[in-house]
Amino acid sequence: MKNIIIISFLSLFIQVQSFSQRPTGVLPKAGAGNMNMGRYYGKLVDANKKGIDGATLQIKGNKFDTVSKKMIERILGTQLSAANGDFSFENLPVMGSLKLTITNIGFTKLEKTLNFNIKMTPGQNMQELLAAVDKDLGNIKLEESANDLQSVTVTSTARPQFEMGIDRKIFNVDKNIMSTGQTAVEVMKSIPNLNVDIDGNVTLRNATPTLLIDNRPTTLTMDQIPADIIDRVEIITNPSAKYDASGGNAGILNIVLKKNKKNGYNGGIRAGVDMRGKFNGGGDLNVRDNKLNFSVSANINGRKSVNTNTTVRDILGATMPTQVTTINNSTGNGSFNFYRAGLDYLPDNRNTFSLYGNLMQGNMGSSGSQSIDSVKAGVHTQAPYQLTNSNYFDFLNKGAQLSFKHLFAEKGHEITSDFNYNESNSNSWSNINSSFLNQKSNGVGNSKNYTTNLDYAREITDDIKFEAGMRYNFRDEYNSRDQFRNDVFLGSISNKYKYGESIMAEYVNLSGKKGQLSYQLGLRAESRTFTVDVQNHAGMDSLHFKTSLPISLFPSAFVTYKLNDKNDLQINYSKRINAPNFFQLQPFPDYSDPLNITVGNPGLKPQFTHSIELNYNNAYKKGSNLLASVYYKYSTDLITNYIYRAINPTTNDSAYYSSYINANTAVTYGLELSNKTTITKWWDMNLSFNLFNSSIQATIPGQNVNNNLTSWFSKMNNTFKFPKGYSFQFSGQYQAKTILPPGGGSSSGGGRGGMGGGMGGGGFGGPQSTAQGYNFAYYDFDMAIKKDWTLSGGRTASLSLSVSDVFKTRVNKTYSESQFFIQNVTRIRDQQFFRLNFSYRFGKFDLNLLKRKNNKTEDGGAMDQMQQ
Repeated sequence: MKNIIIISFLSLFIQVQSFSQRPTGVLPKAGAGNMNMGRYYGKLVDANKKGIDGATLQIKGNKFDTVSKKMIERILGTQLSAANGDFSFENLPVMGSLKLTITNIGFTKLEKTLNFNIKMTPGQNMQELLAAVDKDLGNIKLEESANDLQSVTVTSTARPQFEMGIDRKIFNVDKNIMSTGQTAVEVMKSIPNLNVDIDGNVTLRNATPTLLIDNRPTTLTMDQIPADIIDRVEIITNPSAKYDASGGNAGILNIVLKKNKKNGYNGGIRAGVDMRGKFNGGGDLNVRDNKLNFSVSANINGRKSVNTNTTVRDILGATMPTQVTTINNSTGNGSFNFYRAGLDYLPDNRNTFSLYGNLMQGNMGSSGSQSIDSVKAGVHTQAPYQLTNSNYFDFLNKGAQLSFKHLFAEKGHEITSDFNYNESNSNSWSNINSSFLNQKSNGVGNSKNYTTNLDYAREITDDIKFEAGMRYNFRDEYNSRDQFRNDVFLGSISNKYKYGESIMAEYVNLSGKKGQLSYQLGLRAESRTFTVDVQNHAGMDSLHFKTSLPISLFPSAFVTYKLNDKNDLQINYSKRINAPNFFQLQPFPDYSDPLNITVGNPGLKPQFTHSIELNYNNAYKKGSNLLASVYYKYSTDLITNYIYRAINPTTNDSAYYSSYINANTAVTYGLELSNKTTITKWWDMNLSFNLFNSSIQATIPGQNVNNNLTSWFSKMNNTFKFPKGYSFQFSGQYQAKTILPPGGGSSSGGGRGGMGGGMGGGGFGGPQSTAQGYNFAYYDFDMAIKKDWTLSGGRTASLSLSVSDVFKTRVNKTYSESQFFIQNVTRIRDQQFFRLNFSYRFGKFDLNLLKRKNNKTEDGGAMDQMQQ
């Protein structure tokens, strides 16, 4: 069966086409009554650009007359301009021509012919459609002279479907059945080219990406973000100069949350339960009345996880062959609650003030048994050594965002500003008990992150766009860990640690189009300072050092050539930095797990990565898209793990420590193929394949490492739509033998991470990333079935049943080696896991709500964005 799976993956070469979210239901057919979703708005001004109050505006269009059986011209709306000259016509038909007439005493009558020119195609991107039927006519100047003006035709053309953005791939995930009632970790399993391991750590091209939420840094981790509030996921493999240069060798994973701006009120509730009796639920409500939009949502998620870990360590250099086997069985219980609320104030057509806040609270506890068996020369040295272990972790994350956006009358001319605040507090403890030793560790952690942005954009001409901005980010982190042995406090191995980082950045971007060629050129300048304070038990600084990196320049370039209407060719380049994070720098060992002692390295240097890609995009038929990418990444001073031996002061015996070091160089290159195709009207298939080579060269004390391995990764996702509202999803992935991903330095990495507070290695983490090992191959499959109901009054309901790791094949095996030992780890977690979820939505859906002219520009332009 394994061979069949591999052959099927290799033969199809795969991945999901990027397309934005489609709201509830499907797009109505042309001619349907609810096609009246168009909107025209603007502002009337005089020769001095002062708003004209009280002008009469009338818009006419053709309607079918049931008596004469002919199309006749009818008045669709009449209104007076506001005191500042603003006007807005909504609920307009999007098909055919409209005529706008403007009259006012003392001004010449003005007539405009308006056309949306909608071109609907299968798989139409809903956000593009909403942007196309939401037209800003800009400042319309009324003349005081008696000269007649000729009629002007204003057209609005729907942008072509975006197979790939100029700097990103966009994936709609709100319809994914498998992730319903779960977290962002399960969402990532449905995204082509993303690899999710047994612990929920996410990698992109065998490296950990930086995690953003709504294009902003966060203290949340993936397993703390409910899947039900996620609108779409954006993969930015080569970020432009507009983004932080941090994040090193894996790019950016941007999670875009749902933002509901529908007139009136609407909302939904959802609930679910898993096979272990853990419940999840949530709800959301949105209320909009003219200039105010208020939204609130809440999600709860209970969890119970069962794990089995087996570690076999062969000691090297011993007088007799020695092997130590550790078996750890543990069960974790916890819950996570997420709350979010927001307010938008729209005083007029071109200004928006927004305030959003979120609160995340949760806890996770784990308990289990551990058996350690030592064998020398094939003989057991003693009966297996029995331990019991338990640990607990709780956290509180809170964040707020205040933003302002102003749209000038000219197309593509805008300025935005926002301030973001995120704070995370955590507490943890772990216990390891044996017949003669009680080992306890207590931890407290706090992290604060402040970010402020100012961004400006202007289309100089129809073919040239200029962007510039500045950003300041400050991060402050505190961590303390108290160690106890037999209830006796050990101050010598306890510690308190403070870390601060500030980044000031400025950037410029210039994008344009000439013929079939479009481009985006950018340059970012960053200055970075970080401080480290080590404190004694009394809280007094015992060690302080401050490092200021020189101003670094980070260029980026994207050049796209449109071969024809169906084929694009793009080449892009960027330079990135990966600075060491809080845990990689802290100099105190974590003794909470005596078999996996970890310690940071204050001497780490930042790593720099140069990335180049060549992309070919082919929309070879309706509903189908092929994307091929060749990529190359070269890193200097790559931050990675290594193992050394030293004395453990808690036992006065030698022990093995895992720490971080800068490798000399690291190179990754590969071929990535993605294909989204509609096989029949009821069957869509998304496939992806990534063939790559990774090599790491490092000088480790006592050893030179040159680890080189060619590997591949493949993924599939099938969606079947059946009559009477039934749908079925079947997905799977295969990961060949792979070098362990290098340790990511970004403090907002894409993996789960972020537990902080002295959590240590006791029960939550997997094997450390290292230049000295690899993952063995594995494969798994997930599936789900869903039933949808369409009720009266715009209400809908759905019921879904999902199962992950259907065939119990997800077994994580890793191999690592050093000059001291060879280690094999086997890990099994939550195999063949069932979940049942129900959701219900209410409120009338109105397509003319999601209005703001430049919503589309927040998500990155398409390859051919300058053609709009």
